[in-house]
Amino acid sequence: MERPAFSIIGCQHGHLIRLMDDLLGMGYRCTGIYEEAGEDMMLARLLANRYDVPLLGHIAEALTHDVRLVGCAAVNSRKIGIAELCEERGKAIMFDKPAVTCRDGLDRLGGIVGRGRIEVGMLLTQRFGPAVYTLKQLLDEGALGRLLSLGIRKPHRLSADGRPRWFFDRELSGGIIQDLLVHDLDLLRWLTNGEIADCQGYLVKRTMPEHPGFYDVAQLNVRMESGAIAQLYADWHTPERHWTWGDGRIFAVGTAGTAELRLQGDPLIARGAMLLMSEPSGELRSVPLRQAPVGVTGDFLNRLEGLPSALTGADIWAASRAAVEADERAERICCV
Repeated sequence: MERPAFSIIGCQHGHLIRLMDDLLGMGYRCTGIYEEAGEDMMLARLLANRYDVPLLGHIAEALTHDVRLVGCAAVNSRKIGIAELCEERGKAIMFDKPAVTCRDGLDRLGGIVGRGRIEVGMLLTQRFGPAVYTLKQLLDEGALGRLLSLGIRKPHRLSADGRPRWFFDRELSGGIIQDLLVHDLDLLRWLTNGEIADCQGYLVKRTMPEHPGFYDVAQLNVRMESGAIAQLYADWHTPERHWTWGDGRIFAVGTAGTAELRLQGDPLIARGAMLLMSEPSGELRSVPLRQAPVGVTGDFLNRLEGLPSALTGADIWAASRAAVEADERAERICCV
């Protein structure tokens, strides 16, 4: 029996390594990698060599009848056009993030999800990490009581010399809210089992005057329909020689306890995600982490088989909508 096949259209981010490793490990075969003429081909060539798959000369070669799904890490603003082409050809698509960069792309994504002709996935990996998955289980079990607030911090290393030029162009990339905080806007809906009622925020520019549309700090204040509030923060200022690419933290406060997630661990204690929980007694303890039943790729493949999945096309559209609207509404502050 021939193995199911996938292809890659658009190869601009290393997130594809995880997707390809997952799919190949689950028995899929890769028919090849296509990148548009004129785009940076470095990563496409690297992955073609790493996985011994061909570089394709025309996009139609990535959409042959045997291809079941397409992985896409194209220039962010061009992903929606690739999704529409996949819909025409009946191919499921899995994006890295973000899927869209603006209101027009969001509306087009909503059309694809709403028509239901193909499944749309996105590498919103955080739902499936052990620490965040464990927090979700604790919240659903009532271990923290009624959730009052969430704080999520996402500092990132920029490594500007290794970024393609389009990354610094807001029209092409979508900017920091859509690139980084789309993860956290998705987590807010998932962790609270509800929708976002209101979101206000700031975008701050302190570097790179040569790239006027590139903002390097973002903060959002969010109110959920449940009444819980949240603060989301991201920046591109983790030092190049820092111990990790980004010391991500999540803080949850409930009526019966608090939790802190150290998503990359703590260099003074241990590398690897940690969840610390404080109970009304005052005791602070490290909570054993639970493994999600599947990862983000396995969850998407479940969807392709008509099985229950944690992350749906509607979730992807909702997270994308929240990011687009937050970006539209954020006050921009330029300090260069």
